[in-house]
Amino acid sequence: MNIALIGYGKMGKEIEQIAIERGHSIGLIIDITNQQDLSVEMLNQKSIDVAIEFTIPDSAFANYSICFEANVPVVSGTTGWLHAFNDVVEICNTQQKGFFYASNYSLGVNIFFALNKRLAQLMNPFNQYDVVLEEIHHTQKLDAPSGTAITLAEDIVKHIDRKKSWQLNDFTSTDNLQILAKRLGKIPGTHTITYDSDVDSIEISHIAKSRKGFATGAVLAAEFMKGKTGVYGMNDLLGL
Repeated sequence: MNIALIGYGKMGKEIEQIAIERGHSIGLIIDITNQQDLSVEMLNQKSIDVAIEFTIPDSAFANYSICFEANVPVVSGTTGWLHAFNDVVEICNTQQKGFFYASNYSLGVNIFFALNKRLAQLMNPFNQYDVVLEEIHHTQKLDAPSGTAITLAEDIVKHIDRKKSWQLNDFTSTDNLQILAKRLGKIPGTHTITYDSDVDSIEISHIAKSRKGFATGAVLAAEFMKGKTGVYGMNDLLGL
C-alpha cells in the first residue's frame, strides 16, 4: 500500500516507521515546509492509496477535501475540528468518499472507552458519587481537552443522568462533568476517571507509555480503509 503522510511531526515519523515495518511505502510526505504539495495532482501522480492525516484543527478539513477530490480515503487523528464532522459525513455519503476518524488510535484506549461506558451505566443510579475526568499530556499538545477526554466525557454525560454537559477546568457546577486538563513534561497521555463519595472512591485510568500504540492503530486503520467508502472508526476496525 502506498501511503501519504499529511503531518510529519513526532506522530507522523512514528507512523512512517511502523508503516514501513509492515511492508508499506510512503509515497508522499506533507509538512509545514511543503504544504503546497498537497494537491489532487500530486496525490494522483504518486498513486496514493490512503492518506494518514495528523495536523492541526485549522487545516484538517481543507486537507480532507483535497484527498476526497483525488478519491483518496483519509485516516485522521487530528482533534479539535469536530464542528465540521457532519459535513465530512455528508460528503462521504453523497460522493462515495472514504474517511476514518478516531480521537485515539490506541487499542488499549478503545478498550478503555468501552469500560468507561459500562462503568457510567453502573454508576448512574448512585447519586452519592460525583465524577471527575483528568487528562495529562506533554506540553507540546496544542488542544485541550484532548480528543480522548472529549470522547470519554461525552460517554459519561450520555449515561449519567445527573450530568448535563462537560466543562473544561471549571468546577462551579455539579450539573456538569468537570474535565481537568494538564500539560506536563513529555507525558504521552494519561486519562483518569474518578467517582468519589464521602465513603470511598472508584477510579479507572489509561496510561500511555509511548506513541507507538497510537501509530500502530493509525496504520491498521489505513490498511482497513484501502478501497473503502463511507465513515468508520475504531469500533469498526476492532469489532468493539
